[in-house]
Amino acid sequence: MASMAGCWLDRIVMNEDQIKSMIEAGLPGSQVTVTGDGRHFEAVVVSTRFAGKSMLDQHRMVYAVLGDSFQSEAIHALSVKTYTPEAWKERTGG
Repeated sequence: MASMAGCWLDRIVMNEDQIKSMIEAGLPGSQVTVTGDGRHFEAVVVSTRFAGKSMLDQHRMVYAVLGDSFQSEAIHALSVKTYTPEAWKERTGG
């Protein structure tokens, strides 16, 4: 039987709750929703800290709080959508 050593299944893989907790800890006061299939995730992050920042800078802020999770492949793929509270209200009609 072939060895599975080195296979992505052998690596520590994060789940939605862990990713959500990391983002919330790194961006206190933010509202975070994370969905995914265990390998590919989508995060929606609403934070006052995004005010006045470009979308690229907002995304960099989110990726920065996740540290080396991508290098270690604990997170394989993450799609990020970021909003200020005002932009989120406009988007959701709330």
